[in-house]
Amino acid sequence: MTRRIRAGALLALCALAAVFAGCGDDDFENKPRPPVPRQLTGSIKDDKVTVSPNKLGAGPIVITVANLTDAPHTITLESDDGGTIREQSSTISPGDTATIQRTLTQGEYTVKAGSAQAVARQITPATLTIGPSRKSGSDELLLP
Repeated sequence: MTRRIRAGALLALCALAAVFAGCGDDDFENKPRPPVPRQLTGSIKDDKVTVSPNKLGAGPIVITVANLTDAPHTITLESDDGGTIREQSSTISPGDTATIQRTLTQGEYTVKAGSAQAVARQITPATLTIGPSRKSGSDELLLP
């Protein structure tokens, strides 16, 4: 009889454990991911800076800029609202690239090329137009 009592107690204990394992916090909320980072490409030429695409929605961006001139330059991303956002790259040697990563909100931004030495004429900056926020990246597969 002791075997039956032990088996019954063990069965009751397992059933009780299964009931408590099913209890949990039901208010778990799956928060949406931020938008997927957009990859932008750009170049520094003797007369201007270009960035493509130059119109997109708000969210994280990664700008990779190539220096196509014969002089070293830096790239500066700056908001047009008085400088709330100002991000500068390290010096980009001729033929090399640099990357700026930032999360941008809606507004206008300027991408300028700078130099340690005075240049005969200023390089025309590129303009980024950032619109309303992009959709969440929750439905995108294979993201980190």
